[in-house]
Amino acid sequence: MGTSAEETVSTDSLGRRTAPRRQHTIEEKRGIVKETHAYGASVAAVARQHGLNANQVFAWRRLYRQGLLKEGSCEAVPAMLPVKVSSPTVLPIKVASDRAAPKRSAHSGGVIEIDLPSGYCVRVCGRVDAKMLSQVIELLGRR
Repeated sequence: MGTSAEETVSTDSLGRRTAPRRQHTIEEKRGIVKETHAYGASVAAVARQHGLNANQVFAWRRLYRQGLLKEGSCEAVPAMLPVKVSSPTVLPIKVASDRAAPKRSAHSGGVIEIDLPSGYCVRVCGRVDAKMLSQVIELLGRR
């Protein structure tokens, strides 16, 4: 979990890291965060003991408070189902003049419109779950 003093990090001529970043398991992160909760513990001191930046440990503490460092928290990703569009619906898009104020839609949260390189357009109206939208965009980007 911790790093030894002899461990070297490869850097380029400007001092930037060239080696892959270290990956910490959820158990390691949770253990380090619990160390910071001990009476009289300093986040900076705990971070130094493990060869980490204190800002990283503070970020893990935030995740811990949000319940995202629980056992099996990474496995709770919603499943995405494959979708095939058999006949795409094309809706005309009206462009408002510069002088006219844009009309508000009846949906709260506005409209998100994404033009894909394949020629398709994805339009989402109303409130959007950010995680789900990012997964949809990622999956569409692979095609």
